[in-house]
Amino acid sequence: MNLPDPATLLPQMAAALTAHLQQRQISEPRFIGIRTGGIWVAEALLQHLGLQAPLGTLDVSFYRDDFSQSGLHPQVRPSALPFEIEGQHLVLIDDVLMSGRTIRAALNELFDYGRPASVTLVCLLDLNAGELPIRPDVVGASLSLTATERVKLLGPAPLMLERQTIAPN
Repeated sequence: MNLPDPATLLPQMAAALTAHLQQRQISEPRFIGIRTGGIWVAEALLQHLGLQAPLGTLDVSFYRDDFSQSGLHPQVRPSALPFEIEGQHLVLIDDVLMSGRTIRAALNELFDYGRPASVTLVCLLDLNAGELPIRPDVVGASLSLTATERVKLLGPAPLMLERQTIAPN
């Protein structure tokens, strides 16, 4: 199975996101990328949308439910939200949705900043491996991998997907 090309997925995602926001009558969404791949996807998506909107960034490391197992990662960086969260319509962007735990952590962090009016979830890939009931509103492609396969986004430019094999548990 070949991995899709992000350059092909992004224009489709931009069109789907535009339609989604219009349907929900959201005219001034606030965009937030999850570090690191989600930020790369968000930047590319904003470019395809032709928007110069400020981009918030989240590093959800401290909010992960497996933080105590993995410990402090040396590259943890602070989140930066250059706008209010309270009452805003947010577009939360990540690269690869697997278990849903990163998105859960991102939502927990966002709600610490305030209560948004809505959150639209955009993901480049959905790996159909959810452990939590979290599904993207806009997705570039869905894939099903074996238990020993993962997908990593390489970037920031050009964006490329790489298949990786991990040791079985």
